[in-house]
Parts: sequence; structure tokens; C-alpha cells
Amino acid sequence: MKKLNRSNPSLDENYRIKNIATMTIDLRSDTVTKPTQGMLDAIMTAQTGDDVYKEDPSVNELERRFAETFDMETALFFPTGSMSNQAAIKLHTQPGDQLICDKWAHVYNYEAGGAAFNSGVTCNLIDGERGMITAKAIEAGISPISNYHTANTTLVCLENTTNKGGGACYDFNEFKKVRQVCDDYGLGLHLDGARLMNAIVAKNEDPKDYGKTFDSISICLSKGLGTPMGTILLGTNDLMKRSIRIRKILGGAMRQIGLMAAAGLYALDHQVDRLALDHEKAKEIARTLEGVSFVKKVEPTETNIVIFNVVDELSKDKFVNDMLLKHIKISDMGQGKLRMVTHLDYSDAMHEIVLEAINNYQF
Repeated sequence: MKKLNRSNPSLDENYRIKNIATMTIDLRSDTVTKPTQGMLDAIMTAQTGDDVYKEDPSVNELERRFAETFDMETALFFPTGSMSNQAAIKLHTQPGDQLICDKWAHVYNYEAGGAAFNSGVTCNLIDGERGMITAKAIEAGISPISNYHTANTTLVCLENTTNKGGGACYDFNEFKKVRQVCDDYGLGLHLDGARLMNAIVAKNEDPKDYGKTFDSISICLSKGLGTPMGTILLGTNDLMKRSIRIRKILGGAMRQIGLMAAAGLYALDHQVDRLALDHEKAKEIARTLEGVSFVKKVEPTETNIVIFNVVDELSKDKFVNDMLLKHIKISDMGQGKLRMVTHLDYSDAMHEIVLEAINNYQF
């Protein structure tokens, strides 16, 4: 890993933050970022073509780079992470099949019922730990093919890092165990890696190990990597041979999209290692929350997501509104959980304001 610099000039701090006193600090998600000046320059000078004809050189290069990075055979650029996940489910399953995922999985909770609508499959929800499920639990949830009364299990979907699980990262040894279960039962294995680069940086992992373990991987560019849009779907040639057709069916065919592919290439070259800075700030926020009386619980913080609960005497709606009065936006995740997400646009100056707001909060 490269040595990190908190004051990295590539973040264009002066360009982006002109008046910290009046600027809203948005910690709702890492999707709220704006392109850096360097990324804007890359977008404006991008080579483009017609991607439907596979003639956009920037898209082709982005797909090649990601396939090479993860040592996978094929990559395809999608406009969104949900579409990429839904295409993967479609590629792995037939109508009437069943996929296994955690009860908090994004493919079940936040993709508008797409698995049922697009692929006609049901979800067997496993009660995991912080969005992570074990090989043992997966094996227990597989519907035997001999039981024609139940849906046929054909796919396992994992998520790394976990969104509702507070940015939790799997132990890679568990991935290997899940891979073995999938091989034993003839199941596909898909990874919703919307924030996979966060996990790789946090645990200093080799992306190629993921390529050896999963049949398909979805990687979002518009979260921690800071691009305006885009997701890469990776897989084997055999699995992905229908992927461009499925993308078309889902409405994802694009033309001169090299403008956005150039943003992805810039992010891959300049905005991966700096994710560690987001992780450091998230952990500092978590430690600060743990030290104040109005917070009941803070979930373990491994990457850039902090999830916490306030005490029963304090309404979470009041806390959210009080933070908004201080120009700090946070998310209500439901079930009493509140969320803060650090990101590219969250500066050191903003960080000090947030820490001070937490330390000085009274209700």
C-alpha cells in the first residue's frame, strides 16, 4: 500500500471548500461526493465512442483494468450497482429458483424487489452477524434439489463491506468456506462489492484472491471511489456471455459513456489508497460517540460507516434534527440505528467540527 497523506493536494481542498462555516457537512452516505478537479479534467479529455457497439475506448480500458486487477475473465460497465447486482442474479438463476443472502443484504432490502421482479426468484434470508453469514448457515439453508415442494437453491449472494452491518468486512477464510459449500452443492457465488475497495484497503487484501473465489463481483465506482456514476460487473466468460444482453433488457445500454469511464479510471489510479483516510476518520467519530452519555451503543467500525444508537431518553429524530441545525446531515437507518459515512468530500476541517458537535451536544 502507498503511504497516505491526510493533506493530499489531489483532493483539491481549496477548490472544493471555500467557506466551511456555512457549508453543510453531509455524512448521510459516500454517494454524495462531487468529482475532484483532477477527475473533472479526466472526464473532459476522455476518448469516447459508442459503447453499444463496444467502440468506446475509455470503457474498454476501464473494463480491462478491473478484469486485470481482480484476475477475472470479463468485465462489463453498468450505470448503477443495483442494475449490476440484478443482472448477476439473472445470469445465475432461472425463474422459480432461490438465492441465499443475509437478512440485511442490499439485494433484498434496497433494490426494490428486483430479484422477484426481474428474475422471478425468492430469497432465503439468513440471520447473520452484522450482515455477514457463515458457510455453515448457508449450508443449512440450502433447499435440497430432491424436494420438489420448495424453491431450488442456485445462488448465494454475499456483501462486502456490509451496508446495514456498518461497513463490516468478512474474514477471507469464511469466503473460502462458502466457496467450498457452493462447489459441493453446485451453487453460484456472487459478491455485492459496492464498497469492496474499502474492504480491500482496510484489510490489505489482494483483489486477485476475490477473482479466484467468486463467480461474479459487482464493484461500485460512485461510493468511496467518488465518481458520478457507474459499477463494474466481473465474471467468467461462460457466465458473462449473456451479460450485455441482460444489461440491454434492464435498460442499461449506453453510448458515449467513456466520459464516466474516464472518471472510473481516474478513481482507480488516484482514489483507492486514500480510502484509509475515510476509515481513520470514521473510527475517530466512533470513539467520540462511545465517550458521550447520550449514545447507548456504537457498532464496531472497520471502514467508513459508523452506526450507533442514542439512549432511550433521546429521540433519534430530535438528534438528527439537532445535527441538521448545526449543518450536519446524518442518516436514520430504521430500527433505532443512526449512520454517519465518511468520504472523499469530508475534509479535516469538517471532521473537527463534527467531533466538536458530538462532544458538546446536550439534550
